[in-house]
Order: sequence, then structure tokens, then C-alpha cells
Amino acid sequence: MLTGKKAIIFDMDGSLVDSMWIWPEVDRIFMDKYHLTQPETFHRDIEGMSYTETAQYFVDTFRTLNRTVEQVMEEWREMTIRLYATEVFPKPGALEFLKEMKSRGIALGIATCNDRTIADAALNARGLSAYFDSVRTSCEVSAGKPAPDVYLKVAGDLGVSPSSCLVFEDIPNGILAGKNAGMEVCAVDDEFSRPLEQEKKELADYFIRDFNDIFRHTYERCSDET
Repeated sequence: MLTGKKAIIFDMDGSLVDSMWIWPEVDRIFMDKYHLTQPETFHRDIEGMSYTETAQYFVDTFRTLNRTVEQVMEEWREMTIRLYATEVFPKPGALEFLKEMKSRGIALGIATCNDRTIADAALNARGLSAYFDSVRTSCEVSAGKPAPDVYLKVAGDLGVSPSSCLVFEDIPNGILAGKNAGMEVCAVDDEFSRPLEQEKKELADYFIRDFNDIFRHTYERCSDET
């Protein structure tokens, strides 16, 4: 998996840190507050969208909301930033993996769909910021995942060609974003996306349950199965 790789780029939520549990509860509270009904396709509709794109989706989809995109984003920040700073932790083995990659001189970056303020709060609270040479959000590029923009942006920051990058992602549209950028992708197990596990394996080059799998060499090489 790591052979020939000069950089590793992580999606944050559900891949590097265990945080996806926050958003269904935020959605529930927000929708209850404004008396909104979640569409059946809600989760797939917003999968991979940037923070800004998701807020725009709410404004466009829920005509009774009567809130601006900026107001929606600010309300979400107020609801989540404390949780990210106090109750979000790295995935098992992630910190050890970061330390090992840093010791090998591998460049490290983050390409997240989340809001920059929230991302910084999550990384700073766990002392993770120092490991990364680039942190970019999908709000800083033209389009969210599955577009490759945010991954290409991070690769550019790191000065590494896409073909020399390995991506860690937990959702299908994120995996597609990495693949569309011309990078190898390792899918990461997460409770939130577990019903999509087979799809994730079909799209990715590798699959891990957690980062300890890499040290144990027990990860799956998915490209051999597709």
C-alpha cells in the first residue's frame, strides 16, 4: 500500500477521526427546530458535498426554511464546534500511523468537506495539526467530492504528483474524489457508512477496519477482487 508513496492525504470525518456520529444528530435537531422533513435520498444527496454546498442544499430543498446559507452554516458551527473540540477522537491506530509516516518523511495532508473552523477545532484539540503540511476544505475549491478538486489542491500544496499520493476515505463519493484525482485510495471502515461497505470495496484499492490493520498487514487489496 505504501510502496512508492510520497504523500498521504486523509479525509477527516469518518476516516481520520471518529466524528460522523455528530451529523445525524445535528440534522435531527436542526430539522425539528424548523419543522423540516428529511427526503428519502437525503444522505446520498449530500454525500461528499462541501460544508457550503450542504448548506445551499438545505436552503434550496427546504423552501420553508427562510434562512440564508451563511445563517445555516453559522448555526451548525455553534451546534458542533464544542463537540468536535471535546468529544471527537482519532480512529484506532491513526495517531501511531501519523507518527510513523512523519518519521519516514512522508508528506501528510487533509482534504475535508467540513467547515474550516470546525476542522481546526478538531485537529487542534487532539494535537494533530502539527502532523499536517496542508489542510484544505472543499469550500476552498470549485466543487466538493466526488470532484477531485480538494485532493488535487492538497497534492499541489505538498508538491507531490497525484500518482504518488495515497488517500484514506470512508464514503463512496470521497473514494471517487481520490480516484478521480489519479490517486490510490484506501477505504476506511466507519459505522455510519458500513451499509455501503461492498460499494466502498468495489471503488477503492484497499480497505482497512482501522489503522492498526496497516501495521498488522491485514488490510484488503480490493483491486484484486474487482
